[in-house]
Amino acid sequence: MSELPKTFDPAAIEARWYAHWEQEGLFRPERPAATPWTIVNPPPNVTGNLHIGHALDNTLQDILVRHARLQGKDARWVVGTDHAGIATQMVVERQMAQHQQKRTDFSRNDFVSKVWEWKAESGGQITGQLRRLGCSMDWANERFTMDEGFSAAVLKVFVQLYREGLLYRDKRLVNWDSDLEVETREINGSFWHLRYPLADGSGFIHVATTRPETMLADMAVAVNGADERYAALIGKQVRLPITGRLIPVVADDHADPELGSGAVKITPGHDFNDFEVGRRAGFKASEMLNMLDAGARVCQTADGLIPADYLGLDRFEARKAVVAALEAEGLLERIEARTIQTPFGDRSGVVIEPWLTDQWYVDAATLAKPAIEAVRSGAVRIVPKSWEKTYFNWMENIQPWCVSRQLWWGHRIPAWFADDGRVFVAETYAEAQAEAGEGVALTQDEDVLDTWFSSALWPFATLGWPENTDPTLGGRYSNDVLISGFDILFFWDARMLMQGIHFMKEVPFKTLYLHGLVRAADGAKMSKSKGNTVDPLGLIDAYGADALRFFMAAMESQGRDIKMDEKRVEGYRNFATKLWNATRFAQANGIGASATIEPPRAELAVNRWIIAETIETVQALDLALADLRFDGAANTIYQFTWSRFCDWYLELIKPVLQGGAEGGEETRAVAGWVLDQILVMLHPFMPFITEELWHALADPAQPRENDLIVARWPMADARAIDPAARAEVDWLIRLVSEIRAARTELNVPPGARLPLHVRDASGETAERLTRQGAVLARLARVDAVSGDAPAGGALQIVVDEATFVLPLGDVIDLAAERARLAKAIATSEKERDALAGRLANASFVERAKPEAVEKARADHADKMAEAARLHAALGRLG
Repeated sequence: MSELPKTFDPAAIEARWYAHWEQEGLFRPERPAATPWTIVNPPPNVTGNLHIGHALDNTLQDILVRHARLQGKDARWVVGTDHAGIATQMVVERQMAQHQQKRTDFSRNDFVSKVWEWKAESGGQITGQLRRLGCSMDWANERFTMDEGFSAAVLKVFVQLYREGLLYRDKRLVNWDSDLEVETREINGSFWHLRYPLADGSGFIHVATTRPETMLADMAVAVNGADERYAALIGKQVRLPITGRLIPVVADDHADPELGSGAVKITPGHDFNDFEVGRRAGFKASEMLNMLDAGARVCQTADGLIPADYLGLDRFEARKAVVAALEAEGLLERIEARTIQTPFGDRSGVVIEPWLTDQWYVDAATLAKPAIEAVRSGAVRIVPKSWEKTYFNWMENIQPWCVSRQLWWGHRIPAWFADDGRVFVAETYAEAQAEAGEGVALTQDEDVLDTWFSSALWPFATLGWPENTDPTLGGRYSNDVLISGFDILFFWDARMLMQGIHFMKEVPFKTLYLHGLVRAADGAKMSKSKGNTVDPLGLIDAYGADALRFFMAAMESQGRDIKMDEKRVEGYRNFATKLWNATRFAQANGIGASATIEPPRAELAVNRWIIAETIETVQALDLALADLRFDGAANTIYQFTWSRFCDWYLELIKPVLQGGAEGGEETRAVAGWVLDQILVMLHPFMPFITEELWHALADPAQPRENDLIVARWPMADARAIDPAARAEVDWLIRLVSEIRAARTELNVPPGARLPLHVRDASGETAERLTRQGAVLARLARVDAVSGDAPAGGALQIVVDEATFVLPLGDVIDLAAERARLAKAIATSEKERDALAGRLANASFVERAKPEAVEKARADHADKMAEAARLHAALGRLG
C-alpha cells in the first residue's frame, strides 16, 4: 500500500485522475458483448459556462452512467454542444461591436465564417468545465448540432416533414426576437384612452391601449355581444384617426364589459389576442395589416394609407407622433399611469414586438398525438409522475410550432423560391433546381431553423442516423433515461418525443426524469440581477468536485427544488475527509485491498454484522437508484459509511487489530472487503476520492487489476446476512449509545469510569455481556459489577428486557444536577410554548414571510424534542 498523505487535498487528485480516465478510454471501455446502456446529455450552448443548474443535471446523469458501467453494461453517455443560434450570434456581434464592426458589414458567408472561427477558438469552454465536475462522457465521439452528420439529419427531417404535409409556410404572429426566449417584466407604463369617431358622425367609441402607435394598423373595434351599451353599434363602422380608414365594430367575447370602456381596438398584425379575434371576425392572415418592418420601423400597410410623415419612424418615435396627432385632433381623452406586463427578449434585453410575417411551422398537434399516447401507455415513464398532468395539458392544447428564425447562424432552411413565388424544398440546391426545372432562378430562404428543431433530434441523430440503418442504432435507441430540468419539458423533451416517435417509430427514451431548480439559500430563484447566483467552479475550488456532487445528489428529492447551502457542501467535504482518514487507519493496521468480490468467511459477530450491513446497503442503494431517488441513494451510502463503518465498526474492531486478539486475520480481510465495497458504491457520487483510495489500498507489488471506474458493482447476496450476529451487535450499539447520551446529559466527567449493574437480564443478555464486556467497557467507560446496585441516586437505562444501573453519587452532585435539569426544563418549555403560541396565531402564519414561518416551526420542534430529552434525563437519575 502507498501511504496516504495526512491531509485530503481534492485538487491534487482530480485533474490527475480525470486525465487518466479519458486517456485510457475508460469512459467507454470496450465491451462488445455487454448490454448497451445509453443516456444523452442535454447539449449545453456552445457559448455557455457551467452554472449551478448544469452541475445538478450533469451530476445526476453521471451517477447513473457510472453505476451502469460498474454493473458491467456497455454504458455510453452521449455528449455534445448546441450551436445556440441566437446566443452565439449575439456573442459574436458584441465582439465585432468592440471593433466598430456590424454583422451587415460582411456578407452572410463571411459572417458565418467568423462565427465558426469564434467557435474553434473560444466555443466549448463548458466542456472543460464539465470535465472538472467529473462527468464521464464519451468525449471520443463528441457531437455538435452543426457538424456535418448532424446537419444532414436536420435537413432530412425538414424535407420529410414538408413532403408529408407536416411542415408548411404560413403568415402568423411571432414574437420578434424569438418565439421562445421571452421574459415578462413589470414596468411603469401608460394606458392611452382614445376616442374613435363613428363613420356616420353620430359620436365616438372609447378604447384604451398600451401601444397607441399600433392604431395605424387597427382592423376593428371589438365589443362584447352581451354588452347592451354597444348592441346598436355592432356592424357599424369607425373612421380610424390619422389614416381615415373605415373599420368595423365586431362582437367578440374577448371584450370584457367590466374592463375600461368595454370596447377594445383590434390590431391582428401586432397582438396575439387580436390575431385570434381577427380570425374569428373573418380576416384572413394574408389580409391582416403589418405596419412595422424587421427593424421595428413604421412601413406602409397593404392599404397604403399611412401618411408619409410616419414612415421610417422607430416604433417608440411613432408612438410620440401618433399621440401628438391624436391630441391635436381632440381624440386623446386622457393618459393613465399603469404598471404593465411587458415582454422582453431574455438575451437581447429589448421589448419584443409581435410581428405578422411569413414563417415555417410544424404541425405539432399531429406529431403530439403519438407522444401523448406514449406517456399514457407507459412506454415513457415520467418521474415524478406528478408532471404527467402538466405534460398532457400542454400537449393536448399544443399550437403550431414556428421553427424559422431570422438569423444568419444556424441551419439554413432548405427551401428555394422562384421568382413566381413557387417554393422548392429539398436537401440540396441541386435537388431543388432539378425539381424547378432548368433555367429557373432560385433563391434560398434567408431564415435558419429554431435551435430546438435540431436539438429535438439529439437522441438519434447523435447515434449515426440517418446513415445507420439499424432501427435500434446498435441497441442504443431508445435511450435508457433522460435527465432534464422541468423548465425544458416542452421546449426539448416533448419535441424529442414527437420527432423520435415519428422518425424512429419508437420513443427516444424509456424514462424521463425531471429535476427541480437550484434556488438561493432563502428559496428565491437565482438570477444575475439579484446577485444571488452561485458559481459551481468556485465551490469545486473550495471543497472539491466530490463534495459538490454529493451535495447535489443528497438534496435532489423528487418534485422539489434545491436550496443552495454552502455549509452542507462543506459538510460533504468533511465526509470525504472522514473516509480518507478511515482509509489511513486501515493502512496503519494492515488492512488492504480485498482479493474477492464475495464476502470473506467470518466467525466473529462484529464481522458477520458488518457483512450483513454491507449487503443490505447494496440492496437499498440498488433500489433507490432504480427508482431514481437520488437523495435516498446518497443518504444510504452516507449513513453506512459514516455511522456503521467509520463510527462503529472501526471502533469495535480496534481491540482485535491492536491487541493481538484472536481473529485479527479474519477481521483485516473483512475490513478490507467492506472498504472495497464502500469505494465501489460511493464511486458514482464521489469518483475522484474513491479512485484514489481504491489504488492506495492495493499493495504496490500487486496493484489492482483495473481502475475503480470499471470495477464490479457489489453483490447483494442475502445469504450472507446473519440475523443473530446483527441482533447482538445492534444491541451493543444501542447500549453504548444510551450510556454515552445519558453521561453527556447528566454532565458525567468524560474520564470517569462507572460501575455497571444489571437487573432482569435474560440468559441471552448475560451471554452477550460476557462476550462483549471488554468492548462495552472501552466504548462506554464502564466496569461490570455483579450484585445489586447500592442505594442512592443512579443513572438507569433500559435496553430490551434489562435495566442497567450506574451509581452516580461518587461522580456528580445529584441535588445540583436535579436542580440544573429542572431549570433547563422550565426554560425549554417556556420557549416551546411561546413558539406554539406564535404558530397558533393565524395573523402570523398568514402574513409573515414563508421562511419565517418555516423557521418558527423548526424551532418549535427542536424545543419540544429538547424538553422531552431533559425530562428523560431527570427521570434516569432514579
